[in-house]
Amino acid sequence: MSLTDPLGDMLTRIRNGQQAKKDSILTPASKLRARVLDVLQREGYIRGYSEADGGTAAAALRIDLKYFEGKPAIQHIARVSKPGRRVYSGATELPRVRNGLGIVIVSTPKGVLSDAEAREQNAGGEVLCQVF
Repeated sequence: MSLTDPLGDMLTRIRNGQQAKKDSILTPASKLRARVLDVLQREGYIRGYSEADGGTAAAALRIDLKYFEGKPAIQHIARVSKPGRRVYSGATELPRVRNGLGIVIVSTPKGVLSDAEAREQNAGGEVLCQVF
């Protein structure tokens, strides 16, 4: 199956998994997805992720979802830059989510970083998604 937006597919799987109160979900593996999951884990939005056997020849990632007092740790997760409309931002113009309570994940020349890390390293790039 061909996907035009693999990252958007992963974000939708996370959103749907948390609505269904799943402990973990599976998604096809890629380097970009793994780097985005690294940021989500560093920021405390997921418990972790690991390589998993998805039952097919393709590699898969098992994402362990996080809940706090029965509510999902991720209240909102949305794709910002889409295949039809890419969104780029400089280091000083990176958007703030919920007045700094959430994060923006940015693909920079220095790797995939949260907005705070990108500001600290003075690196702008493609705004991938926002989370709070």
